[in-house]
Amino acid sequence: MLDSAGARGVPDDLQELLGEPGSEESPEPETPAAADPVVSIDVPGLLAEHLQGTADIAVRAALGDGRTIRRGQGFSLRVAAPLSVHQAALEACTALDADGASPAGRKAYRVYADRVEAARAARG
Repeated sequence: MLDSAGARGVPDDLQELLGEPGSEESPEPETPAAADPVVSIDVPGLLAEHLQGTADIAVRAALGDGRTIRRGQGFSLRVAAPLSVHQAALEACTALDADGASPAGRKAYRVYADRVEAARAARG
């Protein structure tokens, strides 16, 4: 097992691996780019129903993992997903923000857009 892991290939002089004691330190590894943070946002039920038929697989998968929360006569879906997925879901719902949409659809879109924007502002 050690042979396959290459553990026996360690040189006798460990200073080769660690570097010279008085020499300049090796450069620190670069920090990875800011990852897409996972945030939990409540999606209004009207938008969740609209998004069930979206072509974006990531959005549908996130909605499938969401937890239903009853709110008065309707419901919300608490979705924990990367911020980019929430942004894609918001873009897929732009039809509900159009002039010909119902007042409930426009309000649901506006509420979700505000929640996504607040999450983006909180993450930096």
